[in-house]
Amino acid sequence: LGAIVMPHNLFLHSEIIQSKQYNLADESVVIRQLKYEFWDTSISMLVGWAINSAMVLVAAATFFQHHIQVAELEQAGQLLSPLLGNSASFVFALALLFAGISALVTAGMAGGSIFAGIFGEPYNIHDLHTQLGVLATFIPALMAIFFINNPLQGLIYSQMLLSIQLPLTIFLQLYLTSSKRVMGKFANSRLDRIMLWLIAIIVVSFNLLLLWSLVSG
Repeated sequence: LGAIVMPHNLFLHSEIIQSKQYNLADESVVIRQLKYEFWDTSISMLVGWAINSAMVLVAAATFFQHHIQVAELEQAGQLLSPLLGNSASFVFALALLFAGISALVTAGMAGGSIFAGIFGEPYNIHDLHTQLGVLATFIPALMAIFFINNPLQGLIYSQMLLSIQLPLTIFLQLYLTSSKRVMGKFANSRLDRIMLWLIAIIVVSFNLLLLWSLVSG
């Protein structure tokens, strides 16, 4: 579920709205800002869910239905051609390229905004703290490339790491948004907390089951 929920983007979308430097002393401005943040995050996550779901459906319709087991990333592109047409491999490669560029940009911005936020600063690529956050995101990813021989396995490992990191993000944000010390009168209501905790427990349970199935074989 790490790839579907994309935990780092939760911080990024929050930062995008807050970086507008609104007059937070005006309660009506805060309410409007929170509304924009809600819709921005909800729509972006919904689009991400739709894209990831489409990928799963296409894979099921092409590979699973024809009883084809994909062991390498290059094999997936090659197998798409006879099933979906000659241009399928090109479209597959182009989609991977754009997905990589998109992930590179959003992950870097998320890392920069989180690290800058630790020091109470907004995201600013010209600021040292933001730059350190971006580097802290890029350098481990770059180093991992040199130690991964199979791109498909690397993709799987990255999703496993996202799944492991996802509970930390969920529970941290639940704590912060439910804290009256942090959010004041805009903290989550009791009903919101109950619903959010139930969703968080369900998501984490699915991740634990996935990890257990991988470890146990």
